[in-house]
Amino acid sequence: MNMIASRGQIRASYIRWSLLLVPVIILLGVVSAQFGGSGPENPWFAALEKPELYPPPWIFGLLWTVLYGLMGFSLALVLSAYGARGRGLATLVFVIQLVLALAWPPVFFGAHQITWALMLIAALDLAVLLMLGLFWRIRTFAALLLLPYLGWLLFATYLTWEIREANPDMEGQEISGAVQRYEF
Repeated sequence: MNMIASRGQIRASYIRWSLLLVPVIILLGVVSAQFGGSGPENPWFAALEKPELYPPPWIFGLLWTVLYGLMGFSLALVLSAYGARGRGLATLVFVIQLVLALAWPPVFFGAHQITWALMLIAALDLAVLLMLGLFWRIRTFAALLLLPYLGWLLFATYLTWEIREANPDMEGQEISGAVQRYEF
């Protein structure tokens, strides 16, 4: 016998990893977004001038759910590749990029730090490129599942850059959303 595990055992391992990772990663994304106060209802964000290519707000929640799901399936493929060379490093880089991704909403929406958010997403772009290369060596399909994520991150980097350029005075500003009353 020259196989460590049968195809059925590998498939079962992938299913188990997927059932665990997909909901956990999506949940982490939701918690990060909620904790960061992300979304169009954020008064500070609503006051920002947006780039011309800025998509409708409803797209973000839907797209991030799909992207976090794809990330979970991709990681499940890598984790189910028992004995694959570089699996540990690939998993570590995945965790690093996930931490960076989860940190972005609190930095941008919560702390109103556009420049820091831009630096964070640039580091995230690099981490995802590295992760793609590492995943490609282990399971090509795992890397292919991450291509939409990379594409969206690059677009989000562009949006962050454009928001920073269009709103230089909004860095770190506090806007409560409360109505202000002026008396004459």
